[in-house]
Amino acid sequence: MANYHMSIKIFSRGKGASVICKQAYRAGERLESEYDGRTHDYSKKPGIIYKEIMLPENAPHEYKNRSVLWNAVEKIEKQSNAQLGREVEISLPVELTKEQNIKLARKFAYDTFVKDGMCADICVHDTGKGNPHAHITLTMRPFDEHGNLAAKSKKEYILDKNGEKILLKSGEYKTRKINTTDWNEREKSEYWRKKWAEYQNKALAHYGHSARVDHRSYERQGIDQIPTVHMGVAAHLEAQGIRTEQGDRNRQIDQWNRELRMIKGRIKKLKTWLYNQPIEDAPDMGDILRSITANNHLKSQAQKIQDLKTLSNLVVFLKENELGSIDQLTDKIESMHQEQSDIAGKIKKQDKRFQTLETHLLHVEAYNKSKGTYKRYTELKPKEQAAFKEKYAAALKQHDIAHKYLKDHLNGRITIPEKSWREERAEIISNRYTLAEKYYNLKSEVKHIEILRKSAERIIDRAAPIREQIRRRSNEWEL
Repeated sequence: MANYHMSIKIFSRGKGASVICKQAYRAGERLESEYDGRTHDYSKKPGIIYKEIMLPENAPHEYKNRSVLWNAVEKIEKQSNAQLGREVEISLPVELTKEQNIKLARKFAYDTFVKDGMCADICVHDTGKGNPHAHITLTMRPFDEHGNLAAKSKKEYILDKNGEKILLKSGEYKTRKINTTDWNEREKSEYWRKKWAEYQNKALAHYGHSARVDHRSYERQGIDQIPTVHMGVAAHLEAQGIRTEQGDRNRQIDQWNRELRMIKGRIKKLKTWLYNQPIEDAPDMGDILRSITANNHLKSQAQKIQDLKTLSNLVVFLKENELGSIDQLTDKIESMHQEQSDIAGKIKKQDKRFQTLETHLLHVEAYNKSKGTYKRYTELKPKEQAAFKEKYAAALKQHDIAHKYLKDHLNGRITIPEKSWREERAEIISNRYTLAEKYYNLKSEVKHIEILRKSAERIIDRAAPIREQIRRRSNEWEL
């Protein structure tokens, strides 16, 4: 089933990224970096079904060569924390063929990024294991009229009320930075996300598929549904019949979503029915209960016993909720609808927090596993570090990613609150059982009211001919 996924990230030299290394891996090629002299060989990487560099009008034609393009980017970026490229990773619809997905990715990249002045390095990956996706790596600088990579920003003088430059104590004039493009604006990324949903839906419709995607979260769409976890490589394991934590999590979420939709629909039907009943003609609860055991002489012994059990449960339900009329039943349905909405909201909120904690703890685990390797690396002499880094590249990269993630999420704290995160996760799991119990109690109440509804409908149906006869006689008398 088609699902929406787009992630946007920046390759920054300050975070240890090399755009040459990144693109060698994504394109499955052997590229040499002129910036640091290192060669990155991923020519044996499988699953790359298409790659292409698309250029805007002013870009030099030689930038069609991957090595030339990204080495030019590395060369022009002088700062140690320079942003080298922007990657937009998108999942492609599994409903489409490889050729159709390539066409979709190319059109989206050209219309959205290349026409706006960016070079787009497109690499489509599909190993045939249920996770087709594309990496679109974009240049960060615009091109000038001569085909040169231009500045990302420029300085603008700040003027006083008389239109004069403001001189600072340092002797410099007061300025502000003005971006030469809007590519880094928050609104731009939202626009790209929306466009990707539109392009997918047009392609799905064009090729005759009913599936559709939406770039908004379920909360923003107004859908009473918990979002599933992005599967990534776990989709391949699941396809082979191997259960994964992500798969189990999504199965649990799917079950909750079915329950949410079902109970919400049943309550809505009850509300619609009750509001369509004229209060003056509505049967009372005594009549409704007696109707349940009506025609007992025509029923088997098992049916009679079942009716008595049903009647007993309903009497308890009505007594506990002080329900004696259709009017009071209507109020009860309203409160049930609100309760359903409250439970669904709490489930979604807690599940979102649970997923965040899971991600936190995964990075804690990765950090704990790799920090010993990183410590040994820092204790080595500079001449020995290069060989060590080559040998333990994966562990050191794991440490960098985990350290960066945790630093961004510690909110200024020095120590990692692993214990409190685990305790909070355990508390959410405990609360989930409480919410589940409330939810299934609500389902039971809905079932009771549905039985009352059927009994009331039988009474109303039997009374309908009599009411019609009374109405006719009343009309004749008036005439």
